[in-house]
Amino acid sequence: MKANWEKLENNQGVLTIEVEEAQVNDAVDQAFKKVVKKVNLPGFRKGKVPRKIFEARFGVESLYQDALEILFPSVYGQAVQETGINPVDRPEVDVEQMEKGQNWVIKATVTVKPEVQLGDYKNLEIEAKEFPVTEEEVDAELTRMQERSAELNVLEDGEVANGDFAIIDFEGFVDGVAFEGGKGENYNLEIGSNTFIPGFEEQLIGLKKDEQKDVVVTFPEDYHSTELAGKEANFKVKINEIKRKSLPALDDEFAKDVSEFETLEELKADIKNKLEKKAEEDKENYERQTIIEKVADNATIDIPEIMIESEVDHMMKDFEQRLMYQGINLDLYYQFSGLDEEKLREQMKEEGSKRVRNSLTLEAISKAENVEVTDEEVEEEIKNLAEMYKRPEEEIRQFFSGRDQLEGIKNDIRIRKTIELLVELNKQTA
Repeated sequence: MKANWEKLENNQGVLTIEVEEAQVNDAVDQAFKKVVKKVNLPGFRKGKVPRKIFEARFGVESLYQDALEILFPSVYGQAVQETGINPVDRPEVDVEQMEKGQNWVIKATVTVKPEVQLGDYKNLEIEAKEFPVTEEEVDAELTRMQERSAELNVLEDGEVANGDFAIIDFEGFVDGVAFEGGKGENYNLEIGSNTFIPGFEEQLIGLKKDEQKDVVVTFPEDYHSTELAGKEANFKVKINEIKRKSLPALDDEFAKDVSEFETLEELKADIKNKLEKKAEEDKENYERQTIIEKVADNATIDIPEIMIESEVDHMMKDFEQRLMYQGINLDLYYQFSGLDEEKLREQMKEEGSKRVRNSLTLEAISKAENVEVTDEEVEEEIKNLAEMYKRPEEEIRQFFSGRDQLEGIKNDIRIRKTIELLVELNKQTA
């Protein structure tokens, strides 16, 4: 097999692969064994047609497409390795020569990882930023702890108030016609959470258990469903139950219940200490991120659109998983946010582009500075992963080795070391 790479514009190029006749014949043999199992010819049992009779009836060329599907993945992988390119998308394949008794010539148009022209990344001026911890932040954290310890009590005679949980049945109508996705039963709605369409939750305030009300709202003009966007809707709502938070008193007993401390003052001191540690971490993270974005802005990179779209794919999956932890799926999120998949992806695109740019820049700096990863560092990473997931080290090692992902671990370590190097290179101004 021979491979040749011709670089074109816009991070694209043509990879020409010449496959020797012997390798082609081997793929054709495999294709025949696959295809013949499905062939029915009079006088022969299914799958038992001799090769010569098959080729006389259908022609050897009938096997070429299957042979190409068998052959291409391996020769493409070899050609990529041989030419040293880094594809970022599936290739567009064109067969230039596919004739009996000759080498096959396959051309693949490939989008590759872009070249990075680094700008200044040493001795940059980084604006200092402090992260002070205030008493208000301590009190806010204490209040959150109080909220988490709150009990929900069912109200029999009370009215819905802001902050209550209303268990409701609802059905929405536009022009007197029920619309898809506008109906729910025993939905647990926190009043004031702004989960529903603007204006919906406020209209439930003051209602009692078993009361019903027609709630009239207008869908946002940019609502994801064009059939509903900008239209007035009437929701028939019934209050099935009202639950109200009962907050514990902030005293020494509360401190004993939620922590190992005996007094509220000790608990507050501990909260302040933790917030100060987090503030220090936030400061370090700010410095790192500021440096990364600054060196990335100084670099010149023509990023292929497919790389940004792939990053947005990852961001969408992460976002969907976070929603699931909150008991919400994407369809429900779209319904109440007024977004759809296209609009959400568009919102994520700028951040996705920034992430790709940062990643490519860090990779280029690691090469420029010859950042290396030792076997000891890989072993330490495996040990840390084992502790994190509470699994034996050997199990973690086999997991990554068996999936050829040790290189991924090395790359993660390399990028972390590159970031630390950037901090050192810009330490005087950070």
